[in-house]
Amino acid sequence: MKLLKTLLDIPANPTGLCALSINHSNSYLAYPGSLTSGEIVLYDGNSLKTVCTIAAHEGTLAAITFNASGSKLASASEKGTVIRVFSVPDGQKLYEFRRGMKRYVTISSLVFSMDSQFLCASSNTETVHIFKLEQVTNSRPEEPSTWSGYMGKMFMAATNYLPTQVSDMMHQDRAFATARLNFSGQRNICTLSTIQKLPRLLVASSSGHLYMYNLDPQDGGECVLIKTHSLLGSGTTEENKENDLRPSLPQSYAATVARPSASSASTVPGYSEDGGALRGEVIPEHEFATGPVCLDDENEFPPVSIRNP
Repeated sequence: MKLLKTLLDIPANPTGLCALSINHSNSYLAYPGSLTSGEIVLYDGNSLKTVCTIAAHEGTLAAITFNASGSKLASASEKGTVIRVFSVPDGQKLYEFRRGMKRYVTISSLVFSMDSQFLCASSNTETVHIFKLEQVTNSRPEEPSTWSGYMGKMFMAATNYLPTQVSDMMHQDRAFATARLNFSGQRNICTLSTIQKLPRLLVASSSGHLYMYNLDPQDGGECVLIKTHSLLGSGTTEENKENDLRPSLPQSYAATVARPSASSASTVPGYSEDGGALRGEVIPEHEFATGPVCLDDENEFPPVSIRNP
């Protein structure tokens, strides 16, 4: 590794908060520009020059992160109520999400999905919020033709005369999906991943557990806990079978009639004496050897003598 640049005369940063883009073409560094306000300094790692300063929040910054392509930057303040997404490198505000209204929290992690369609945020509470970054259309909305449409248009026009904080709150989007944790107050990190072509939410806690949740990319809503895994070396895994969303394929009537009845020698589904254990099925316990198996050892497999009746 080679030292390229040392940034001096920057504001105090007690928590060491910063974010670095992983994209080689859009290699940017983001760090707090003030100790008392939520300014973000965007620094170009290729040209080694400051690009711009973004006035992201009124309060002190708590979390900043880039997406995979380095074209978007998300931030949250120490209050944790509002999360904003800015374009890079011009610093224009693209999205504004409201995590909550009354409850101040400490944001633990803020992560984009690899396709930049979702943004997840975890905190010291028992809820993980997932926001959807929908494409902003510039098409002009159709004129309302009903009474309710006129009322809605008048309501949106009236927000321009409200205080700035109230008007901004009316235009902020809420969470697309949420996940309920079985703990609170523990430091945790979250990420969005695709496992076996299915979107999953992964949450790792400071207690040494990894939680996997299902995410519906179309409808959102409440994420369902699928699996819990211990990271402390025990290797124990617990599956939430009651909330498993994998639908079971119904069998036809002909398949049900043609299915042979289970014999006493084969009590485990998917096992037969002729075909053995099918792929993915469980082998009965009596088929397992307690030690190493040696097929040519007559002491372990002595010849069998058949007695005459």
